[in-house]
This record gives sequence, C-alpha cells and structure tokens, in this order.
Amino acid sequence: MLLPSLVACLAGCALLLLLLPPASEGCGPGKGHGRRRAPRKLVPLAYKQFSPNVAEKTLGASGRYEGKITRSSERFKELIPNYNPDIIFKDEENTGADRMMTQRCKDKLNSLAISVMNHWPGVRLRVTEGWDEDGHHSEESLHYEGRAVDITTSDRDRNKYAMLARLAVEAGFDWVYYESKAHIHCSVKSDHSVAAKSGGCFHGNASVTLEGGAQKPMGDLRPGERVLASSDGDMVFSEVLTFLDRDPTARGLFFTLRTRAGPRISLTAAHLVFVSEGNCSEGAEPARGTLRTVYAGDARPGQCLLVSGGKTGGLSRISRVSVTTRAGLFAPLTQQGTIVVNGVAASCYAAVDQHQLAHWAFAPLRLMYSWTGSAGGHGDGVHWYPRVLHWLGRKLLDSGRLHPLGVA
Repeated sequence: MLLPSLVACLAGCALLLLLLPPASEGCGPGKGHGRRRAPRKLVPLAYKQFSPNVAEKTLGASGRYEGKITRSSERFKELIPNYNPDIIFKDEENTGADRMMTQRCKDKLNSLAISVMNHWPGVRLRVTEGWDEDGHHSEESLHYEGRAVDITTSDRDRNKYAMLARLAVEAGFDWVYYESKAHIHCSVKSDHSVAAKSGGCFHGNASVTLEGGAQKPMGDLRPGERVLASSDGDMVFSEVLTFLDRDPTARGLFFTLRTRAGPRISLTAAHLVFVSEGNCSEGAEPARGTLRTVYAGDARPGQCLLVSGGKTGGLSRISRVSVTTRAGLFAPLTQQGTIVVNGVAASCYAAVDQHQLAHWAFAPLRLMYSWTGSAGGHGDGVHWYPRVLHWLGRKLLDSGRLHPLGVA
C-alpha cells in the first residue's frame, strides 16, 4: 500500500503544478513547442441558433425524453431544489417548482451563474421556467423532467441574451437554444444516462497497430504491448502501461470523426483529439504550433486531424462528425501519452482541456511503472489514479479546465 500512497501524493503535487503557468505549453504531436494561446474569444449565438447543431432529444444533445415527473411519482426523488442566492427564480406559480431540477441541471446552472457574474459584474442569472408540473410546455418537453430551464439576465437586457447563450454552452449544458427574443432555453442529459456518465474512451472494435505492423482490436489489447503512437508529428511505437478505463460490456456515446483521406476515429465526448485549424493541406505535415487538443465532442468539420502515414504523420480534414452508441469502453495509457487508433492520432487523456497538462499530471504513474513494471488497474472499471486526479482537479483547478462529463 505504500507505493500507491506515494504515487497518490505525487499526483497531488502534479495537480498543484498545473496551477502554475508553464514556461511553454506545447500542443502535443506538432513539431516543437507551441506558444501559449491567447484567451479564446467567445462568439455569441445567433437568434434561433442551437448548440450542438442537432435536435435536442438526440444522443448528441440532451437525449431522449424519459417521461413526465410529478410530485407523486417515484422519480420525483430525482429532483432537488436549487437555492443558489446568485440565481433569481421567477417562480410565477409560487410553488417553488422552478427551483426543482436534476443534479446535472443544477450543476450546470450554478456554473453558468458564476460566468454571468464574471462577465457582467452586478448582473445575476434569472430562471423564468424550470420544472413544469402544470403542462404548460409542448408534449415530451424536458421541462417535465427537471432537465430544462429558460433563462435571462437579471436586468432583462435582451442585448445580452446572445452572449448568455454562449456562456450556457461554455458552462456545459448539453443543448442550448436561442429560442426567443425573451429567453434562452437550456437542457441537459438525464443523470443516469450512459452518455452523461461515460468518460474518455475508445470502443472495443477500434483498431490499433502493433509493433511489426499487425492490427489488433482495442478490446484485445494488453499492457506491455507496443502500439503505434505519435511524437512531435512522427510515428513511433510506445508501450501500453495500463488502462485508465476498461469496461467491455458497457455501451457509450461515441463521436465519429471522418476524414477526407479515409481514416475515421470514434471517441467519447470527453476524450482529447489533436486538430489543426485553418488552411491545412491534405497529407502535409503539421506546421509548428498549429496542432492543439480539443474534446472529441467539440471537434468540427473543417478542422484537420493527424493521420498516420510512413514515418511522419500527415493532416486530413474532418469531412463529417456523427454520433452513435457502441459497445465497450477502453482507454489505454501509453508511455508516450498518445495512441494511433484506426489510423488517426489521439491523446490517451480525457476530462482535462489540454494534453500536455494531463501528460504532466500522469508522470507519477509512469514513474510507478518504471519502478515496478506495473501501473496497476488491470481489472475492469476506471483506474484509481485518474479518479484521484479528477477529485483533486475539481478541488484545485478552475472548473473550465475540466470536462463536465468527468471521468466516469
């Protein structure tokens, strides 16, 4: 028990290091070290725009309707009141219904309330509609499940609503709609849905390349095997240390990114993938400083992925993004911290917003492997180390650095 305790302590130190601005923040497999990126400019949503650009009750957004919740139903216990003093609840029914919501909806709403106060000092978030027990919304509305809210700002300044919608997207709501000039509609996945509880993984039938050239399904991969990975844009082989998550029977929600060159990769929403913006040429090596990591759920057509080909990788533009459920959840960790899956380079990490930060945080686990020849966690389920890291991250890091779906 001494060694895991020591490694857990080192994990805490690694998270503390993440709080300090690194001298250089490289962007993963691109050549050299990238410059620190300027703060990302938030783009307000347009009137009648929704994000993501799929229907609300689909897998890629808030998911299917599961049935109306009433005060007398068994599922009423799924709803909890939100008494956040930084949020104004209109509560025109005077029953407290607008304060009732699922835990996930409450978490996202509270996060948004902080963003609103930071963006507009002196202004608070206002909820005009929450859980509906009176049938005021359309059939199968997520308001009936406490999974949807209609929001404004406390000053009711309609000029702010487009940016309010963007802030709601950034806060982690699963679907945001600039529905009317009078409010923004936001909704979330159900707390117990597979999509809401999956972390960052590949599915069991995804293919990796072993040293020697043989292909192997992800579900059959074992620690100690060497697989194709990426290093500064070059293709290398790297040893599998352990699985950060492994569940052969679970079904997860996967985003499939198809490239013009042919390779495609499927990942859960919180997993990191390398992309290049701008004018990338098909097959060209990535230019210095152009690659960065994004969550798979945020990857978009037009961005370029790093695909394998010879000793160096080349770029290929994403032509289509689709969403589906697949069997098996597998997240191998390699010594390099990267892995090539179905011919596309990806990070081994999820839940935190930068590959390099995650790679630093996992240094103690790589050290444990070098000392003992094992990184533990060879059974099914989420490895104890990312659980510790995520718990520490929620305590120490800005919530904006962590994916709202977490690790499991």
